[in-house]
Amino acid sequence: MRTLHDLSTPFFALVILTLLCTVSIPLGLSAQGWEMALAPRQWSFPRDHGSHGEYRTEWWYFTGNLTDNEGKRYGYQLTFFRYGLAAQAKIPANPWSVRDIHLAHFAITDASNGTFHFRDRASRKGPGLAGAGNDAMDVHVLNWSAVMKDGKIDLKAAHDGMELSLSLVPAKPLVLHGRQGLSRKGPEPGQASYYYSFTDLRTRGTLKTPDMKSPVAVRGISWFDQEFGSNQLSPGQEGWDWFALHLGDGRDLMVYYLRKKDGTIEKESSGTLAEPDGTSRHLTLSDMETTVLVHWKSTRTAGRYPAGWRIRIPTAGIDVTIRPLVADQELVNTVSTGITYWEGAVDGKGTSKGKAVTVEGYVELTGYAGTLGGVF
Repeated sequence: MRTLHDLSTPFFALVILTLLCTVSIPLGLSAQGWEMALAPRQWSFPRDHGSHGEYRTEWWYFTGNLTDNEGKRYGYQLTFFRYGLAAQAKIPANPWSVRDIHLAHFAITDASNGTFHFRDRASRKGPGLAGAGNDAMDVHVLNWSAVMKDGKIDLKAAHDGMELSLSLVPAKPLVLHGRQGLSRKGPEPGQASYYYSFTDLRTRGTLKTPDMKSPVAVRGISWFDQEFGSNQLSPGQEGWDWFALHLGDGRDLMVYYLRKKDGTIEKESSGTLAEPDGTSRHLTLSDMETTVLVHWKSTRTAGRYPAGWRIRIPTAGIDVTIRPLVADQELVNTVSTGITYWEGAVDGKGTSKGKAVTVEGYVELTGYAGTLGGVF
């Protein structure tokens, strides 16, 4: 007999994926009661670090590049998703009455031995099983959590030989992407999300992979994204390529391409450049030039992913080349969404304002092993 905590079955994954696909909202409509991202938002923090239950989809996304005391390099991802199945629970007073499904992904890349470890999980809210606070960042799925208090974010996750315990402190103000945080994802009304980031989070703590006897102390830099909306991708869109890069001169660069099924790039693709002093500016598709240099093919899913890039932002004097720390950083999620994607630590080098810089960061690639169109 399985307990409520034991959700790691192909059947449960199939149920979740079916729910995700069948509750999609027609473009421009909110007939099921969800709010839509239609106009620039009046933000209020720390409240807006919390949950926005009036929107169907939301995520709190942490990635980071870390080093231990011996100079060994690691990457990590810890992501929390809230997906609304109904705008109102049938029985609001009953903690078992399902309104949202809470999902989470946890991954560690160990560049020193070329390994990648990941886990995923899913849960209903229930009496304390999972949830997201409304007034501040306080999210958890079982014993994985992200809590912000007094300006510091604490991350904790442990499962099956993997452990993460980190403290993150913003070194720059948060950045609003798009137009006052309204990030367009397509031409239709509501085909957008509200999106902001902490691009520079000074990070300390410990991590452990299944190959280690005990946790190791690490330090480095993290990136945090929070995004919420109700109708982001259309059925004609296949997926996206997302880059979150830290340049050695203190500049942070986000580049986001939306790919259509016909092979073209959505004109609403965009980016953001954050300067060392915390000021930032919006980048349009015409500002960004990205060339894929090489590909990697998964032996598990046959997905063929880009695996090396040259990124140029001519108006900002940026020209960098990046590659993955480990080729295979593919997440085949069988417990939570059932969606496969590549998310991994990268590094590289290039120039910024005519001076040589190193680069580190994270890249996310979706829709290369199955389309995402119409799901998010």
